[in-house]
Amino acid sequence: MYYVSKRMEIAGSHKLKLSYKSKCQNLHGHNWIVTVYCKAKELNKDGMVVDFTEIKRKVHGRLDHQNLNEVLPFNPTAENIARWIVEQIPQCYKATVQESEGNVAVYVDEKHKGEEML
Repeated sequence: MYYVSKRMEIAGSHKLKLSYKSKCQNLHGHNWIVTVYCKAKELNKDGMVVDFTEIKRKVHGRLDHQNLNEVLPFNPTAENIARWIVEQIPQCYKATVQESEGNVAVYVDEKHKGEEML
């Protein structure tokens, strides 16, 4: 099995739709640190699990310097963003979204639970 990861910083704004009163319901921004984890049993014809440029295009290219409420069709919590990232890249089995120094969300595709590496 081959494993790769791509780490990137995404600057963006969002406001959360919550069932309780919170300052996060106001528009605010973060510099998220996102790590995308991918794997493959065999390499593609170019000798890669997935091209790092493709990961950057699908994630960073879509989210960086955006109001996430305008570009994502769901409440843009760190948890939901992590799940969305995994869904964008077929080889992706896990994503971490660090919203601030102490707040990190992780999503692991259930098909791969227990198989995580990296």
